[in-house]
Amino acid sequence: MNQTNNPKLKRNAQKLRREMTKEERRLWYDFLKQLPVTVNRQKVIGHYSVDFYCASAKLAIELDGSQHYEDEGAAADRERDHALNQRGITIVRYSNNDVNRNFDKEFASVRTGSCTGHRPVRLHIQVSP
Repeated sequence: MNQTNNPKLKRNAQKLRREMTKEERRLWYDFLKQLPVTVNRQKVIGHYSVDFYCASAKLAIELDGSQHYEDEGAAADRERDHALNQRGITIVRYSNNDVNRNFDKEFASVRTGSCTGHRPVRLHIQVSP
């Protein structure tokens, strides 16, 4: 199947782009949209849609609300992450709390292209803070 040709998911992704959460809006408008690389919102990849995707870095950025920390949500995330990893895509997950409470600290690693602690960021760009 074509990486992005899934009509049902495409319609859902379009809806999610129109109805972003406040955390997604903040990350998009205050940071990702301004990067000197192309980042897509709600990108359909195979049978999945990722919150943000940078094709040049093969990097998916996911924002996780509380449902991702319940057993069922965590299991679905593991399955999805495995499928995306099989395509060579690195997934970096942030909680909504990271966006709401630690925005500058959490996204400094992406801003500088470095890895701070446990986040394996491979978006090698240099952007002024």
